[in-house]
Amino acid sequence: MELISSAERNLLFERFAHDAFHLELRDDYSVPNEEGVYRDWLSGTADGSFMAPWAQLMKRVTGSGMTVRRVRVVTEPHTPHIQWEHATTHVNEAAGESIRWLPRQKMPEELVLPVKGNDWWLFDDKLLAVGYFDGSGRVLGSEVVETPAIVGECIRVRDLLWGMAIPHSEYTR
Repeated sequence: MELISSAERNLLFERFAHDAFHLELRDDYSVPNEEGVYRDWLSGTADGSFMAPWAQLMKRVTGSGMTVRRVRVVTEPHTPHIQWEHATTHVNEAAGESIRWLPRQKMPEELVLPVKGNDWWLFDDKLLAVGYFDGSGRVLGSEVVETPAIVGECIRVRDLLWGMAIPHSEYTR
């Protein structure tokens, strides 16, 4: 399996035409470049400026008429990392993303998640960027998948979970 870097995955946002959707399934994302700002948030001193490059990218693509959506499937009560994500979601939404939350216990019991339960980005219902992590939760990269049956299963799961998930403005933890 060939993996692309996060930077290479972000280039996919320059190529999609209509819709990008992200399914997040982890309760902790140990991203090395966020460790300092995460510690700052825990101590009450973070300002959200670390998200500026992402916010600029999102403003550019959503400002061009494209949609960017996420469903975050989370365990309740939240881990500290999910509490941090919830506290900083206003930055994502101000940049044009639509974010919804789905408590893990509300997932359909019979649902089998595609791509081995990994997180994924779906671009224009045609291309997936499936995220892979090491044992400590650090990002290894993303696998690009264009197999119609796999993409189709992700579309089905996206539609199901998007309909079930709670908009950020209405989600109380």
